Amino acid sequence: MTTSSGTILLIGASRGLGLGLAGEYLARGWKVIATVRDPARADGLRALGDSYPGHLRVEALDVTEAGAAAGLAGRLAGARADVLFVVAGRSGFSMAPIHEVPAEGAALEFLTNAYAPPVVAEALLPRLTPHAPVVLMTSILGSIANNAGGMELYRASKAALNMFGSLFAIRHPERAVLLMHPGWVRTDMGGSSAPLDVPTSVRGMADVIAARGGGRGVAYVDYAGASIPW
Repeated sequence: MTTSSGTILLIGASRGLGLGLAGEYLARGWKVIATVRDPARADGLRALGDSYPGHLRVEALDVTEAGAAAGLAGRLAGARADVLFVVAGRSGFSMAPIHEVPAEGAALEFLTNAYAPPVVAEALLPRLTPHAPVVLMTSILGSIANNAGGMELYRASKAALNMFGSLFAIRHPERAVLLMHPGWVRTDMGGSSAPLDVPTSVRGMADVIAARGGGRGVAYVDYAGASIPW
């Protein structure tokens, strides 16, 4: 089990689930280091900081920018996080079959969803405590076993992320690596028809991290702790 309180490093926390996770962990008594692409526009985080003075630190990070994560690691020298959660992701061509997606669009989605999370996690390892879990936000849509078609680019990018997460766990066997499906949540990405609200999802994910984050190896799970077939 992870510590009952500590510091979480959230990558991509300006809105939606990332912002919800920041609020959930602050309410649990944790300190939060949250990254956003543009801190000047992080109104939600600024409001949280006002509610929890001294517990929230906001840093700029674009996960698609080469060397940016290493720069963040440098700025965080002296800090140590007990959980790393890479939330950042995108879905730019959700309804298009892959042959209708322009190459540059496919490249950006794979860069953001599949390539960037393990690269960012690797760069930030020196800022984690020895057995801090690494959590990567994936999706049940990345499950090949459950593939029902549709959202082809997004599905493929998350399936690739699952593979990279598994490889990350092989390289770092001392840590738990959680590939986390948040559920279908009412956010800008999930849409208004989604059955879950943000508080339910982030509360569940925080509970799963607390229960499973102290172990080792990789797990592909949802916000309720249920395993998802690969």
